[in-house]
Parts: sequence; structure tokens; C-alpha cells
Amino acid sequence: MGNDRFPRRGRLPGNDRGQTAIEYLGIIAVVVAIVLVLTRTDFGSAIASAISDKISEVTSG
Repeated sequence: MGNDRFPRRGRLPGNDRGQTAIEYLGIIAVVVAIVLVLTRTDFGSAIASAISDKISEVTSG
């Protein structure tokens, strides 16, 4: 608890309402952009190939 000499720090309870719909849409847009880049470029194919190779290494021995 705070008083005049030692004020309370931080936010008051109930002041933080969480994410808004706009923030969720922004996150979704970023994820979609990343997925599109990874699926439509050679870089994405190289990453998928490397992941598949590592999975094969782990499961085969």
C-alpha cells in the first residue's frame, strides 16, 4: 500500500484490459506474412528441407 511518503508503484488493479482486436489482427497479419514468405521463396524451401533433414537424423539414429 502506498502513502504520501512512499507512493504506490505500478498500475492499479483493473487498469489493464488486455489485447484489443486491432492488436490481434496485427499479429495475424505478421504470421500470415511470415508463412507466405516461407512457402513461396527458395529460402522457405531451404528451411523446410533443413528441418526435415534434422527430423530424419533424430528419428533414424
